[in-house]
Amino acid sequence: MEENEDVPKDFIKLKSEKLSVDEVSELVVSPYCGAVSLFIGTTRNNFEGKKVIHLEYEAYTSMAEIEIKKICRDVRQKWPSLKHIAVHHRLGVVPITEASVIIAVSSPHRAESLEAVMYCINTLKASVPIWKKEIYEDEYSWKENKECFWANSEK
Repeated sequence: MEENEDVPKDFIKLKSEKLSVDEVSELVVSPYCGAVSLFIGTTRNNFEGKKVIHLEYEAYTSMAEIEIKKICRDVRQKWPSLKHIAVHHRLGVVPITEASVIIAVSSPHRAESLEAVMYCINTLKASVPIWKKEIYEDEYSWKENKECFWANSEK
């Protein structure tokens, strides 16, 4: 296989259907890479002593996709050896134990892909217009990410 047959690609998807770890990880596999690193953010059943029933996500979709593309560009500048990047985020209702976000990155060696995955999730939480609502047994709460720059600018 020639190098140009495996051109670096970014796979970005926001969808209301269940996310697939297999699908996302397969998108980034490359014969030129010895590492695929994944981050899977799942819905847990509790928050600060409250029982969580499920999460609900809303997004400004077109802006979220633009911001995720910017993250991919930044990641490629910081770690030029990366091959493929996939960022899939679920919208709507996400039941307990199911994935809200899956990020996968391939690179020739593990250090770059592990660092890039951490950068991706931290930057996504800080800059992408996706909002999370936690549904409890008898109430709900819109959650802001502590990393989110627009939430901290008013304080």
